[in-house]
Amino acid sequence: MILAIVLTILIGALVGWLAGLVMKSKHGFWINCLIGVIGAAIGQAIFSLFGIGGGLIVNILIDVVGTCLVIVIARMIFGKKW
Repeated sequence: MILAIVLTILIGALVGWLAGLVMKSKHGFWINCLIGVIGAAIGQAIFSLFGIGGGLIVNILIDVVGTCLVIVIARMIFGKKW
């Protein structure tokens, strides 16, 4: 249980950081984790509808796409500062 939470935070941070680089957004560690975890869940949900998934690298790419989508939606709602 604890290991799953730690891995979720670490992967969320990695995904949030990668999406931040792609989308040129600047957030702190905890915001990147939060955005990464939410984006990963959204990305996995969307891509699973199409039967797309696979190994670690493919899932990280899917998570980054989902996180970029979250950033785009946040920018539409909150403005360019996101």
